[in-house]
Amino acid sequence: MKKTENKKMYYYFDEAGQPDILGHKGINLIEKGTASKVFMVGYLETEEHKKIASDLRNLQKQIAEDEYLSSIPSIASTKKMFHANKDCAEVREKVFKLLKTVNFTFYCIVARKNESLFRRKFNFKKDKIYEYLVTKLLENRLHLYSEIDCYFSAMGNTVRIQNMNSAIQNAIHIFNQKWKAENKSNIRVLIQKPSEEPLLQAADYVLWTIQRAYERSEFRYYNFLQDKICLIHDIFDFGKYPQNYYSPKNPLEAKKNRPCVRLGCFRNAWHDAYFHPTRICLYNMLKSTICQIKFSEEIGKVTCKE
Repeated sequence: MKKTENKKMYYYFDEAGQPDILGHKGINLIEKGTASKVFMVGYLETEEHKKIASDLRNLQKQIAEDEYLSSIPSIASTKKMFHANKDCAEVREKVFKLLKTVNFTFYCIVARKNESLFRRKFNFKKDKIYEYLVTKLLENRLHLYSEIDCYFSAMGNTVRIQNMNSAIQNAIHIFNQKWKAENKSNIRVLIQKPSEEPLLQAADYVLWTIQRAYERSEFRYYNFLQDKICLIHDIFDFGKYPQNYYSPKNPLEAKKNRPCVRLGCFRNAWHDAYFHPTRICLYNMLKSTICQIKFSEEIGKVTCKE
């Protein structure tokens, strides 16, 4: 356990993807292709918040005055705030190159959206999903500094002072139980609109690079900021546990962000097929496979025989 440093640190949180799985009449939106495959929460950590905010505002001013970019429709939105998903390629390049030069680290938790798991664990409640991910993300990160300001990007009823305070208290409780130590850090929770806080916009950009890697297997943006991204915890990729943590020393790659097919994954597939009629095809596919799958509790793996 690291000792508490006597200094103030700033955490800026954002999310990517949607926590939704089911749509109208219980249709699975992921299978339909209209919802993200994962939902993730991440935060940017820095003590140089004033410098980064100033650099981003100066860049925004330069872009607003750039005649070459003025005719691009999305520039009107960029003048209000940076948003990786809406900004044009020319703007993204400038923002990424700026972020490469400033001092921060980034931490992220990724939740693969599984219908049966989200039903059982969260009852599909968005605020509970968000709260759980914030707790897991922070359970070993709140004792590190004597003072921490946590800025959360406003997200309707999903992100509120009350449930973010609850997430932080849960994280502190888990830490205290694990290490038998008391967290004495002074922690504040603040909810702000990204348009009013440049560092929430920076967090959006970094999180977007991770989202592109998971949703589209596009790694060029993640690779560019890889040294800044200290942790990606793929929390529901049970098949790879305990290798479901990624860092600059163990970077995220295409072959790593695919779920590993092991015993638990097969069990989930059979469970979902049985309880969800729309997935009977999966059941039949597994049942009729040329391999006879034998599950072994003792060795905890799948074995096949002719």
